Amino acid sequence: MGWLSAGEGYEVALVDGRVAARATAGRAAGRQLKSLPRALRDHPEVDRLRRFAEWLDRHATACVAQVDSWMVSSLPVPTGLLARVWPDEAWQSALRDLAVVGDDPDEVGFLRGATEDGELRVVNLDGETVRLSPRTVTLPHPVLLPDLDDIREFAAELGIVQRVEQIHRATWQRPDDLDPKATEIREFSGGSFRSRFALAARASSLGYRVSGGYSTARVRDGDRTVEASVWIGEPYWEDTVETGGLTWQDDNGRALPMREVGPVAWSEGMRMAAALYAGRTIEEGKNA
Repeated sequence: MGWLSAGEGYEVALVDGRVAARATAGRAAGRQLKSLPRALRDHPEVDRLRRFAEWLDRHATACVAQVDSWMVSSLPVPTGLLARVWPDEAWQSALRDLAVVGDDPDEVGFLRGATEDGELRVVNLDGETVRLSPRTVTLPHPVLLPDLDDIREFAAELGIVQRVEQIHRATWQRPDDLDPKATEIREFSGGSFRSRFALAARASSLGYRVSGGYSTARVRDGDRTVEASVWIGEPYWEDTVETGGLTWQDDNGRALPMREVGPVAWSEGMRMAAALYAGRTIEEGKNA
């Protein structure tokens, strides 16, 4: 974005997401000023730039949220769609360096670019840049990636930093020796909080939905949607509360035996429970 005239002797522009000004006359002509002059703070052009910057922030947040949703669900994403949004810096930032899988589920690579004709530029696990043109790709949830530790090590060698937490996302594998009838896991129950409001606020800040007495996360796992729930206490309860057990329900509200919970729903439910529990009050002298 170029510099815009704003009052006599000044121009303004968005620089690194903030409104900046420079003088157009005098000894400082052409140099960016360290702060916005008082005379410009209420100028209409400055106000428009501020509102535009706020919109850009919201847009970037929405892009990250959408890409995160694609990744958690592991649903196919049309390659043509990626090509259309790639020129947008916010979309590009959210998508760059994510692990993607095309027609061959065993061929994982890191997304580096997309052309207008739907061709993707990907760095494969041999370190080679290849071009792919599948009709769709998936951004797999890390619990579904084979040899995840090797992928993480390779990504570290390449200096890959992901805007959307994927390969370094905390994951949990479902144990094989579960009770066939068990529907609740209490590994992260008993975390004490000073109030129900504090626990609910933590859940919301982590991006989880608070519904009634639960923190919830809806996850598409395979061909169905599953909701993971952690008890956080009755609404309006003013005394201390503790995190409860973790359960999973299907679309009909049926409590799922833990053996029926798929790998993504299991991992995301445990991730939510662990994140809530991590904010608990630790009494002095006790281990965390």
